[in-house]
Amino acid sequence: MSFINYSSKEINCKIVYYGPGLCGKTTNLQYVYGKTNPVAKGKMISLATETERTLFFDFLPLTLGEIKGFKVRFHLYTVPGQIFYDASRKLILKGVDGVVFVADSQVERMEANIESFENLAINLKEQGYDLDKIPYVVQYNKRDLPNAAPLEELRNLLNPKGIPEFEACAATGEGVFETLKGISKLVLTELKKGR
Repeated sequence: MSFINYSSKEINCKIVYYGPGLCGKTTNLQYVYGKTNPVAKGKMISLATETERTLFFDFLPLTLGEIKGFKVRFHLYTVPGQIFYDASRKLILKGVDGVVFVADSQVERMEANIESFENLAINLKEQGYDLDKIPYVVQYNKRDLPNAAPLEELRNLLNPKGIPEFEACAATGEGVFETLKGISKLVLTELKKGR
């Protein structure tokens, strides 16, 4: 849930990029970080062990305006993709305001996508969240690859409820900011409801 800093008049929101290993979560964050005005962003922090990596940075978008006189600062996180880092995933989901589920469009990654999506729902539930009630979007990454599954197949498997979805190629930046804007709008809408 968002944290309000009354001294700086900021509302801090946490957005987590979730998905299977090597789907492009880190690439999304690196692209956003690289294209964000240096004045509006904090440092990118990488929490890395020998086998897992989590990225984090915050930024204050200058064009989103204010809510009741408060600026909105977004904190973006990635989770480790491999399923055996479930404890880290759960910890990173604590206090989440919105989720970007990054799916790997490659046909051979469908099982990993489904497993990760189901894991997201379980981990949110353990944190007291309901996937049907928390703002989230789906990003179909790696759409540029020749072995990308048809969009309709991805929708049927990962987005049967028709939530906002975005096609992307995080390596080139295509669809990255559209995805971020999509989740940001949903989070802001929830904030304005006063929850």
